[in-house]
Amino acid sequence: MDNKPLGQLIILIGLIIIVVGLVTIRGWLGWFGHLPGDVRVEKQNVRVYVPIVSMLLISIVFSVLSYVLRRIF
Repeated sequence: MDNKPLGQLIILIGLIIIVVGLVTIRGWLGWFGHLPGDVRVEKQNVRVYVPIVSMLLISIVFSVLSYVLRRIF
């Protein structure tokens, strides 16, 4: 049984966790959630936040990442 693909997957997941951690700690995504197109409604007792453009951006990034990973593996 060849464990090479499993090892590559574990290394890739580890690298992704490191990158996400660095981005979170450094605050490099401070603009995220405040993009034009993200809907914010604040009334007296109610706040509604709908991050339409932010979620669209995440969807595009994950689609590209999924495509690249399928091409590699």
